[in-house]
Amino acid sequence: MNGSKKRKKYFPNNWKQYKDAPSEWFEDHLFIEVMDWKVHGWQLPPDVCCLIRTTHLETKKVKEYVYKRRKAADNKLLELCKTKTHDICVTTHEAQHFTDHYPNDDSELYEEFDL
Repeated sequence: MNGSKKRKKYFPNNWKQYKDAPSEWFEDHLFIEVMDWKVHGWQLPPDVCCLIRTTHLETKKVKEYVYKRRKAADNKLLELCKTKTHDICVTTHEAQHFTDHYPNDDSELYEEFDL
């Protein structure tokens, strides 16, 4: 390599074509349509049991954990709730659950996330 770093290949985007296109080419969408489509229309791959997204309360860093097995996800949830350092969002095929508070005992945790 002769001491030089290899750069990633640049893939140009076409933003100028979109910017210059007439507004009639684009369909207007209502806010509720976008919410239904993007927020309420989530889809997880069939082999994924759930996705856990955490936000650290102090640093505001976000991490995602993807699980294929429910038992592993249950263990991670218990670990996160015991540390009391993160906001937690759990997404399954059926629902999304969010908590920004921490249950006093494990029974409240299981009630909240339907585990």
